[in-house]
Formats: sequence, structure tokens, C-alpha cells
Amino acid sequence: MALKLNLFWVVLLFALLINPFFLCQSQSLYFSGFNHAGGNLTLNGNAKILENGMLQLTNDTSRLLGHAFYSSPVRVKSSSNGQAVSFSTVFGFAIAPQFQTLGGHGFAFAFAPSKELPGALPSQYLGLLNSSDNGNLTNRIFAVEFDEVQDFEFKDINDNHVGINLNSMVSNASVPAAYYVEGNSTAQNITMKSRKTILAWIDYDSAKKQINVGLSLSSKKPDRSILSYDVDLSPYLDEFMYVGFSASTGLLASAHYIMGWSFKVNGQATPLDLSSLPTLPKPKKTHFGLILGSSLASVFAFFIALGLAGYIVWWYKNRDVIEPWELDVGPHRFPYKELKQATKGFKDKQLLGFGGFGRVYKGTLPNSDTQIAVKRISHESRQGLQEFVAEIASIGRLRHRNLVQLLGWCRRKGDLILVYDYMPNGSLDKYLFDKPSMILSWNHRFKIIKGVASGLLYLHEGWEQTVIHRDIKAGNILLDAELNGRLGDFGLAKLYEHGTNPSTTRVVGTLGYLAPELSRTGKPTASADVFAFGALLLEVACGRRPIEPKALPEELILVDWVWDRWKEGAILDVMDPKLSGDYNEMEAVVVLKLGLLCSAESPDARPTMSQVVRYLEREVPLPDGMAMPAGYNGKKSVEGARRNDWNSLALNVESEAMVTISVNKPKGRYFSSKEVQTHSLLEIKCTLHYQRLYLYILLLLSNTASISAISTSEAPLVKFTVSHYSRVLYFLITNEGKTVHFVMRK
Repeated sequence: MALKLNLFWVVLLFALLINPFFLCQSQSLYFSGFNHAGGNLTLNGNAKILENGMLQLTNDTSRLLGHAFYSSPVRVKSSSNGQAVSFSTVFGFAIAPQFQTLGGHGFAFAFAPSKELPGALPSQYLGLLNSSDNGNLTNRIFAVEFDEVQDFEFKDINDNHVGINLNSMVSNASVPAAYYVEGNSTAQNITMKSRKTILAWIDYDSAKKQINVGLSLSSKKPDRSILSYDVDLSPYLDEFMYVGFSASTGLLASAHYIMGWSFKVNGQATPLDLSSLPTLPKPKKTHFGLILGSSLASVFAFFIALGLAGYIVWWYKNRDVIEPWELDVGPHRFPYKELKQATKGFKDKQLLGFGGFGRVYKGTLPNSDTQIAVKRISHESRQGLQEFVAEIASIGRLRHRNLVQLLGWCRRKGDLILVYDYMPNGSLDKYLFDKPSMILSWNHRFKIIKGVASGLLYLHEGWEQTVIHRDIKAGNILLDAELNGRLGDFGLAKLYEHGTNPSTTRVVGTLGYLAPELSRTGKPTASADVFAFGALLLEVACGRRPIEPKALPEELILVDWVWDRWKEGAILDVMDPKLSGDYNEMEAVVVLKLGLLCSAESPDARPTMSQVVRYLEREVPLPDGMAMPAGYNGKKSVEGARRNDWNSLALNVESEAMVTISVNKPKGRYFSSKEVQTHSLLEIKCTLHYQRLYLYILLLLSNTASISAISTSEAPLVKFTVSHYSRVLYFLITNEGKTVHFVMRK
């Protein structure tokens, strides 16, 4: 018996030792070029290994992303005390921009819980996160970004910086890209998008709990780090993580290359020899001096120049050819040259921000003091052109003091340009959320609310056609010099004749403002606009977004929180604390109650915009009773949703990595962790006999899971897609006032 036991332990120990999952506990990697990387790297997106051994994360094509992660997970936390271990890495990189001085966007060295990072977006998210999960504590993302675009949304310091990011695209610490030369205490600036091979060192000291980042143009590690940040990485990492690189391009693009990579846990990474790494070929240059002095070549060059001149003249005459559809477009057509001059050549310093489909620039019309906002649209498809025409056709003929006026337009080859009145005070959201530079008084807020309501009423009922805006939110409310609110961004507007049904079935809008019926029908209606306007009313009064993942559980969904306080007779408790109590209580109550009324689940229970305007003007009183807002869950806890009086389904990931899927607790089916990883799509047929089912996400989806709901004649089919099971996600499914919790939790 003892012999059998000893044999068992020997076999078990041998199995553990040969298992690559356990070998990775003391990982050391070294790639001087990637020709022989073989199966050691997992590549996805645009990433590939070139013939010369360079790892290309992205090429210079717009809106791409690429990932390259070591294929096996690395132990980065001690199993005994849960503390992050020390690690060291050095790699050579080069960035080749599409245009010499314009970057787009950047790359990052990263620890991630998954090699695929599903749901991650390109552009400013660098292929790591997306707008939904950015900033979530459950992301488990540590990254050092090498960013060549200044993104004001993420508080970037410039367009050539290095930053340390923890679960967010907003860097915890960042510095301009630079390096130290031995014996010189002054940092030397370095342009990352210069096509030069640059070496980067990243070291984490678990004893000091400090991250250090250094750069150099030589093989020798600099004596001083360009960036140091004190942080304990333990709370941000799982025990095992994937290590590698992620890159993306934006509207502008850069090719991102890794020339070599060395990495080690609990020790110094093996140095890289810069001279042995593959290098980017120099840009080809055309030399004309060799044929100068030859009479024949001179004549040849003359005819080439003559041909080019003729081509330029032909192009100039035909660049603004008017197509038949353009004849029906009402507003003034600007010459492209005039708009280019107005925006100083569309320079970045004139950039106001990003609107629907493209960038928005500030400009001043030549020979005039008229300030304009110029939206330059990225037209990459026929659909983009159709959307552009729809915007011109709708907003160009609209005239109202609370709508942003379209002054004209221009089309030049692939450039589609709209010219608007300039709104000097920007968008409303900048004055409501986070830490605004100026606090809007209640009088200003109430005036803005009434103005936007008047503008929306005009869109719905005051023009020859009904215009559905489809994306009403604080970010699309612009403020003029007198802080009057004007409804803008009609890029998603959809016109249809009075009394007819809209034909579109594509759900467009912003999470938190979408009416529940849109997930079933996908068809825009005036009532759906009213629902979004209700969300706007509440965020203006409360000074916070409709969904606030960082809020307390009972305050997560703004409309639910306001409803609870109204039922308790304390509705004014939700007012924006930044107002310091300085507001008209009667007006505030009207705004809050009207926001709840507009948020009703049934479209028939919501007021029309003409009724909304009458309520705001206090021509008629608000009704005493109101239907519960869509998706309302009361003050029940998530665990309370599992009691017998609720139909519930729970997806539990236990500590033994066993996934249990159960319906109404007694019945269920079990999936092993291996099965979950192999077959990422789990389909569960629920016995919830609801005929009208829609999905409303409470916490925005993480980058490692997704869920969808499909209503059928018999029962809804709920699909969870799970590629990693260490997330805490809560979802809400609602049907005509009845609420069901779908819970995924560890």
C-alpha cells in the first residue's frame, strides 16, 4: 500500500513538472528578432512576423489593432502571500507613421488576463480596452503605453509620451518621451514616431513597490529612468497573466514594430544587442540629379512636367463636380480652399474635438470675423456618404434658435465637410460631470432644458417632416456665448413622413439613453427620443451620467435612484451637490418628476414633446401617479434576486474553477472549466415565458465576456460568451415591470 502511495506522488510530481502551466512560474524569454518565435507567440488582429524577423503589430492602415502575447501564462504573483513578484523586460521598437509628423495611435507593453482581449477597440484604446470597460477595477490590465497621439478624453500630456496605466486608458503617471545620456542630468527629447529603433526598459521592484521605465537609442541601459511610479501591483494582477504587446491605429495610422524582446521574472532580463536586431529600411528617395545635364532627359522631364500640369488643371476643374443627389441639398456649398484657409489647413491646434464620423475644427471665414465649426468627415464607405447626405438634407433646412445651424457644406473627393455655427462654450457634458471648470447655475440649467425641449419639439412636430434625433445626450447639447442650449450632431437623424413608419432597423444611440423597445424593434420613434430626453433631464439636475459604474450599488442606475428617492418623499436628495442647494425647488421637482415620466417603460406612458414643453412652462401640472421607469429593480439586492419570488438564473464560477449554470436553483447542468475554455459559447434555454424581452446592461460589459438575449415564441434564449471567468458582472432583464436578475459572479 505504501509503495502504491509513493508511486502516486512520484507520478503526480512528474506531471506537474512537465506541465508548461507550471513551468511558467519562473519564466525567462529572449527574442533577438522573431524568426524562430514559432508557437511561442500568439498573434491576432493585424499582428504578424515579417520575413526579416520584425514583429509587426499594425501596418499603416486606419483603425486596426494587433496583439502579440507569449503563448503561456506567466506567474506574476506569489502563491504563498499573493504579492506581485519583481520582473524586468527590455524590447526594441520602431514606429513608422503614415505621415511624417502625425502619429496614430500607439502601442503598449501589457499584462492581461487573456491573450485575445475580446471587445477591445483600436484608436485611443490601443487594443486594450473599450468605452464600456475603461476604468473598471475588474479589468486586470497593467500596461506601459507608448502613445503618439494626444487624446484629451484620457488626459494625455502630449502626442509623444510614455505612461503607466492600471485598468484604464487614463495614465496613472506619464512623461514626455525622453532619455538620459551618461554624465548628463538633462533629459534628451526623443521622437518615438521617427522610424528609429528605440530600446525600452521596464522594471518592477516588488520590495520597493516601484515601476521604472527607461528609453535609449543605444544598447546600454540608462543610469536614470525617465519615469518612476510607486505602486503595489498586487491588487491589479491575477496570479497568472499573459505578457506581451498591443497596438492600434486611429483615423491616422502608424506601423508599429517590435524588433526584439527579453523578459524575466525575479531577475534582470537578458540585454538586447541593438546592432543584432532587425531594422526598418530607410524610406526610398527619388534622385533626379543623375539625369540633369542631359538634353534628352531635360526634354523628357519637360513633357512630364507638362503632362502633370495638364493633369492638375483637369483635376482642379473636376474636383467639385456636382452629382445629381447634390442638387437637392439646400445649404450653401463652400469652396474647399475657403474652408482650408479658415481652419489654417485643418491643423491640430484648431481641433475642437471629435463628432459623429470625424473631427471638428474651429475656423474663421476669410475676409470675415465669422467663426465656424467645421466637421471633416471620414468617408470610407458608401454608407458614410449616405449618412452625410441625410445630415445635410435634414439639418440644412431646419431653422430654430435651439438647434445648431448648418451654414453650408463641401465635398472634395473623399472629404465630406459640414460647416456649422461655432458654439464658443462647447458641449453641456463638460459642465456637468467629473470636475467641471465652471459650475452651471440652476437658472442656466433650467434655461438649457427648456431650450432643448423647444428644439426637440420643433424636430418632432414643427417642421414639414418628423425628424428623429436618435442620440440625445449632454455631449450633443452645445452652448452658445449666452449659454443657451442648442441641439446638435444630426449625423444619426432619420427622416420619415408624418404618419408613416420608419424603415430602419439598426439600433443607434448611446447606452443609458436607449429606450427599451429599441432592442426589440430597432426602429427609431419620437417616443424613443423622449426617453433619451428624460435621461438628459435627470443628468442635468443630478450632475451625473445615467449609468455610473463607480457609484454605490443603489445609485448605479440614475433613474432607479431618483425613483427610489421620489417614492420615499425625498426626491431633492438627488440634486447635484455642486449646486450647494442654490436652486428653485419647484422647478427642480418638475424636472426630476418629468425625467421619471419620460423614462416609463411603455412608449404609450411617456409624454409627447408638446406635453413636455407645457409641463416645463407649468401650463399644466404633472400627473400624481407615474409608471415605474424601464428596468426598475427597486432596492432589492442582487442576492435578493435569487429568492423564490423571483425567476433567476445564476452563473457561478467557484474557487475550484467549476462553472454551474442553474435555472431556479434546483435544476442545472455543470460545465468543467476546460469545457468553458474550449467551448466559449454557452446556451441556456430559460423557462421565463415573457413575450416582450429586452436586455439592459447594468455594468458595462468587460472585455472578456458578452451576453445577448433573443426573444422567441416559446421562451427567450440567453447566450453568455465567456472567455475568462474571473469577472463580476451584473445584468438586468426586464419585461413590463417584472424584473429578473441574471447574475455572473465569482
